[in-house]
Amino acid sequence: NFLSFLILLTFVVALQAAYPPASASSPSFSGLELLTGAGYFTHSLLYYGYYSNVTLNDPCASVPDGSACLLAAPQLPYNMPLAYVFSVGVSFLVTCILLVYSVFCSFRESYRVGSSAKDLAIKVFCTWDFKVIQRRSVKLQCENICTQLKELLAELRSRPHSRSLCQCLAHYTVVLLAWVLTLSSVLGCVLAVHYLSEHMHMGSGRWQQEATLLVLPLVVSLFNALMPHLYNCLAKWEKQDHPVTQVHVAMCRNLILKTGILGLLCYQWLSRNVVCSKEECWETCVGQDLYRFVVMDFIFTLLDTLFRELVWRLILEKKKQRRPEFDIARNVLELIYGQTLTWLGVLFAPLLLAVQTLKLLLLFYIKKTSLMRNCQSPSKPWQASHMSSVFISLLCFPSFLSAAIFLSYTIWSVQPSESCGPFRGLETIYTSVKSSVLVLEKSNSNITWFIWVYQHLMENTFILFYVSVAVLAVIYVNVQVLKGHQRVIRLLKERINNEGEDKRFLIQKLHSVYEQRER
Repeated sequence: NFLSFLILLTFVVALQAAYPPASASSPSFSGLELLTGAGYFTHSLLYYGYYSNVTLNDPCASVPDGSACLLAAPQLPYNMPLAYVFSVGVSFLVTCILLVYSVFCSFRESYRVGSSAKDLAIKVFCTWDFKVIQRRSVKLQCENICTQLKELLAELRSRPHSRSLCQCLAHYTVVLLAWVLTLSSVLGCVLAVHYLSEHMHMGSGRWQQEATLLVLPLVVSLFNALMPHLYNCLAKWEKQDHPVTQVHVAMCRNLILKTGILGLLCYQWLSRNVVCSKEECWETCVGQDLYRFVVMDFIFTLLDTLFRELVWRLILEKKKQRRPEFDIARNVLELIYGQTLTWLGVLFAPLLLAVQTLKLLLLFYIKKTSLMRNCQSPSKPWQASHMSSVFISLLCFPSFLSAAIFLSYTIWSVQPSESCGPFRGLETIYTSVKSSVLVLEKSNSNITWFIWVYQHLMENTFILFYVSVAVLAVIYVNVQVLKGHQRVIRLLKERINNEGEDKRFLIQKLHSVYEQRER
């Protein structure tokens, strides 16, 4: 987020602030804008509609239409539409590279082969690093080994047990009913969001307008806060054979809920079905919607952390002399949901990245304090490296890939607003990019490298296709190499076991020969 924000700040936001456009007077700041993102913030650097569609350093840009301009054009014009779309594209490219690298690293760290019993013996006898001498490092290593032993012991205790035919039928019936309830609840939530978005109308008074703007984010945040508890109860009711399976099922259900709601919202945003006044860009209204969703998600996360975890701790300490467990899966999925909202809003609200960065910093310290004071470690065997690879994969493929597809469709196929924004009056955003590149090529012949990059990356789709195929091929090769290593390690372990059996057989033969000689 911070790297992407720096890119947009350097090439778009700061330069537009240095060359502000002539815009209508903004209303006074009342404080409600921090929740709604409207009012004073509407005509500001926060949203798409504020940015101009001219060459910033062109002295003729401010000359009225029809008037003659005698000043010379700049040698290297800074075209705001071109800078806007390329900054968004570069920020997404940097994010993609970092995510793919993180996926590779997490797969490498989560590489683990062997049975739990043998891993437990290895952890007990061979884990300690005798080179560690500092007291803090020794304490940290003790806690790390303790956590790993708890994970392995919990995995050993949760081995699947055999079921009779009737028990299997009953179990699969419960699983089927749980999934029916899950899909029904997801469908109900999506229909409720659709009904609210279709029947919301702006009130006459200012307070009614502000309340109307907050209804949809409030309802969506309520669904995201309450439904995971239902899915956790359903996962416990199913009584899965392995606790990790229970965690994965709950994560899958939460992911289906969030994907369904965000998919509906994206469809409505692309259809321009947003609560918006006539003088505003629909892109600005989409940016305001995403800002409200991010802020409301932050507020609900704070309320859940400060009140639910605290109150639940007080109740459990009084009744059962223990603390509530920290739900890692739900909290990480909430982070992925908030990050998805931010990626969806980069084109419509460039400063939303700064809001998300500040939000994550505050949440880190608040969650850390609440975790230490109100919660205990989960009893489920997490295997941190494996779960980390799962979460990073979810962040990369469903989250980032969906946001990239959404923005790509917006750039190539959706018509921008006619009255405001850097791409006003054009058929698509991509049309502005093509015309701006042609103007840039005519004005300065020393930047042929930029034209070459544009022609081979933007206009030539085969390059993007080959790059995508190469990335997928690298991922596939890495997965196959890991599987090959796993097979080799299993064969070596079988060979060690066979050699142990051979030695045991030879020892028995020696004992029998020795006994025969004594007789």
